[in-house]
Amino acid sequence: MVEAIVFDLDETLAVPDRDRETILEDVTAAAGTPSISREAYLDAHSQNLTKHTREPIFADLLADRETDADAEALAVAYRETIADSLSPIPGVELLLEDLKAAYSVGLLTNGPVRAQRDKLETLGWENTFDAALVTGELEAGKPDPRAFEAILSELAVEAGNAVYVGDNIEADIAGATNAGMNAIQVLKSDGPAPDDRALAHLEQDSIATELPTVLEMLE
Repeated sequence: MVEAIVFDLDETLAVPDRDRETILEDVTAAAGTPSISREAYLDAHSQNLTKHTREPIFADLLADRETDADAEALAVAYRETIADSLSPIPGVELLLEDLKAAYSVGLLTNGPVRAQRDKLETLGWENTFDAALVTGELEAGKPDPRAFEAILSELAVEAGNAVYVGDNIEADIAGATNAGMNAIQVLKSDGPAPDDRALAHLEQDSIATELPTVLEMLE
C-alpha cells in the first residue's frame, strides 16, 4: 500500500530556462573566472552534499586555478542565477496538491541548504510538501540510505510504503531502491535510458498526467 510519494527537485519538478552548463559559463564569465566544466562542477558538488552553501564547491574548483575570484561571491551569483531561472514542470503544482489528498508528499533534494531552500522560496513551494529535506541539513546525501531514512522518518512512513520519483540513476533510482523504497524514473531527452530498478518510467514533461495513473496501478 502506497502511503507517501517523495520527489527529487531539480530536473524532476522544476527545470531552468537554459542548460546548467550555460548558466555556469555565464556566471564564471561575468566574474572573470577561468571556465569551469559541468563535469568538474558535478564532481565537486558530489563531495559537498552536506554543506550549508555552495562556497566549498567553488573553493574546491578554484583551488588549482590562477584567479582572484572569490568562492563565496561565485556561490552567491550561481545560486541566484539558478533560482531565478527555474520554472515548474507543466502541471506539477496542481499534481502536488491533488496527491496530498491521498498521500503524504515529501521532497528530498541533494545540495547545500541555502541553494535548495532558495529554489523552494523562489518557486513559492516553502509549504507545498508535508516534509521537505535538503541533504545539506543531513548527515549524508543521496544515494546514501541515511538521506532516504531521514525523509521517511519525517513522513512517518515505512520504506516499503513509499515511492520516490527522480531523474538521476545513481542518486535517485539506486538510492531509493537500496533504501527499500519503490522508485519511478523521470526520463529526459538528453538523459540516461530507463533503468530496470525503477518500477515505472515517465517522460519529464508528462509527469503531471502520467504519475497519477502509475500510482493507481500500485494500489
